[in-house]
Amino acid sequence: MNRAPHTTDPTGPDALLSRLRRERLAAIIRGRDARACVRAAMVLVEEGVGLIEISLTTQDADRVLREVVHEAGDRALIGAGTVLSAEDAERARDAGATWLVTPCPGAGLDAARGTGLPVLGGALTPGECAAVMAAGATAVKLFPASLGGPPYLGALRDPFPDMPIVPVGGVDAEAAAAYLTAGAVAVGVGGPLLGDAPHGGDTAALRERARAFLAVCADGAGT
Repeated sequence: MNRAPHTTDPTGPDALLSRLRRERLAAIIRGRDARACVRAAMVLVEEGVGLIEISLTTQDADRVLREVVHEAGDRALIGAGTVLSAEDAERARDAGATWLVTPCPGAGLDAARGTGLPVLGGALTPGECAAVMAAGATAVKLFPASLGGPPYLGALRDPFPDMPIVPVGGVDAEAAAAYLTAGAVAVGVGGPLLGDAPHGGDTAALRERARAFLAVCADGAGT
């Protein structure tokens, strides 16, 4: 399922949120094989996935980021995840990441915001969600979303109806549809989408899963 590339100013304050609202899917790559991670990322780009996060826990993450940013060009916005410190934020920015992701509030979020790049800030509780947005995050990464599932997201939407929330953690295709119905602006998907591809596994199967997730997210685009 190939889609025409979009051109977006990766440094603009609304770049990430605009892309989340349009794409409804962010792929998360974390792997033990750097070359396989680059291949997996490019399979996703070829299939039309426009938001790809490379976790800094990936083997040779800086090199993977640089290569994927170069090869993807303007076809996708490439971000860096698991930002925990100022060092993480700086190395991700220097490697070409155009958005950053933190697993929780704290030093990583503050450092990510300090780069001037859009940030998906990790949070779980209502207080953390509010704190992350108050600290200047573009959207909340609800993590680990699997602890509460779509009903928990629905409950959060009651006090925070306008908060852009992206569930991450254990999101398979069925759950993705439920989260989007419950009001998620997009979903972040790692293992259920990537499978073993970032470790040198099957990229043909990755293509099929990418098409399935893109179809689910396209169906949820009007919710």
